[in-house]
Amino acid sequence: MADELDMVLDGVAPRLRALRARRGLTLAELSEPTGISVSTLSRLESGGRRPTLDLLIRLAGVYRASLDDLVGAPQIADPRVHPKPFFREGRAIIPLTRSNPDVRAYKIVLPGHAPEKPVEQGAHEGYDWIYVLSGRVRLALGDDEIVLGPGEAAEFDTRIPHGSASASLEPAEVINLLSTQGERVHLREAGSA
Repeated sequence: MADELDMVLDGVAPRLRALRARRGLTLAELSEPTGISVSTLSRLESGGRRPTLDLLIRLAGVYRASLDDLVGAPQIADPRVHPKPFFREGRAIIPLTRSNPDVRAYKIVLPGHAPEKPVEQGAHEGYDWIYVLSGRVRLALGDDEIVLGPGEAAEFDTRIPHGSASASLEPAEVINLLSTQGERVHLREAGSA
């Protein structure tokens, strides 16, 4: 049992290093939101220090990952996602991923939208993908606007001003994949989920 624990703990360092690299963060940038010193983070990532539960919890919070993901625990639980829908600006948002640290997936029900009303837009760091399940969706990208129907998809850099709305007074349903930065701006900064 001690050998198995050592193997699991030895695997944490490269996982933490890889997560930070994928996020493009420096140790100093990670230190600020976690409250963990740069030297401790460096020792954790090099394997020079064993992770404690307290440190892992703080890192998991910043990375939006589960503790199981950080330590590489084998998946023994039910793999199904049990979404807890929430509502934001009239939209029903249903999370479809649990703990993927790089991309988050949501099913979003867009309420009916008057065709003459403009689509609100915003710009931020990140990347988005949208797939229309039902209804028709107006996708505004800067000065351009397209209408997507069921089965159509679009992907775009979110530094371009963008927004989406139902193309009619009827609701539309989409699957939306958001990069970490996009998810943080779309769903977290507007209020807690």
